[in-house]
Amino acid sequence: MARGLPSRLPQRGVSLSQALASQGRSFSFEFMPPKDDVGERALWTAIRELEPLQPTFVSVTYGAGGSTRERTVRVTEGIATETTLLPVGHLTCVGQTRAELRSIIGQYADAGVRNVLALRGDPPGGPGQPWRRHPGGLDYAVELVEMVRSLGDFSVGVAAFPQIHPEAADPDADARVLAAKARAGAEFAVTQMFFDAADYFALVERAASFGADIPVIPGIMPITNLSQVSRFAALSGRPLPRTVVDRVARVGDDAAAVRAAGIEIASELCDRLLDGGAPGLHFYTLNRSTATREIFQNLRVPTG
Repeated sequence: MARGLPSRLPQRGVSLSQALASQGRSFSFEFMPPKDDVGERALWTAIRELEPLQPTFVSVTYGAGGSTRERTVRVTEGIATETTLLPVGHLTCVGQTRAELRSIIGQYADAGVRNVLALRGDPPGGPGQPWRRHPGGLDYAVELVEMVRSLGDFSVGVAAFPQIHPEAADPDADARVLAAKARAGAEFAVTQMFFDAADYFALVERAASFGADIPVIPGIMPITNLSQVSRFAALSGRPLPRTVVDRVARVGDDAAAVRAAGIEIASELCDRLLDGGAPGLHFYTLNRSTATREIFQNLRVPTG
């Protein structure tokens, strides 16, 4: 495959850290949790459409405040048992006791899911609200990493923030947190969505300076609907860059033109990231496959 992307799936049972080390670069998809049976059917359609691309791994997020936990776990188990894909199970501290967290980790293990993304998660009241630990629960992602590693032979990933976490005092403080998660046993990281490659490379450099040498996989969200992605960015505490907004806005209200501009922006970002040595790409699909497949095809086209 062009651009050093993986040419085959990792064997089932191989940890994601081993797959990343052996393949050099990864290509992965993240799906949103379905809220109902109709949404779950749409999700499975997207999964089946993307399966032939042979991603290194896929994952399904939790809903706000852990609201879709049971459905998320069930879909992740289904991916492990009913597809050729390697699933990474999401796990957050939000609204769960230590006992409940251990139970979910056990469910993942029973389904053969040996790779877990350990996150603190957004505050129960939503982004921007004060964090409140659940009684009997955990406060920090680093504690969750330690718990998962203590319960079995798991490969654990964590979140990273190219534009720093909204609650971080400064970029160095944010990088120290990532380094602490690596020391606790995290073997890879996946970033929040971003649109400036320089932010990603600055994050990797800062983290390395504090001893975090784990692969940091950049998270990509194609813009197919400007207002939707702008809302996601605002909720994360980091609005879309003005240059990106202006570039998409120039095409006006033509939905097809907005979509084409968004795919072009994402493709250019992916090229810069891969050319700069990023260990792969992680796509936030919004449970739709077409834009991701188009960007994938753009990356496969020889550049001369």
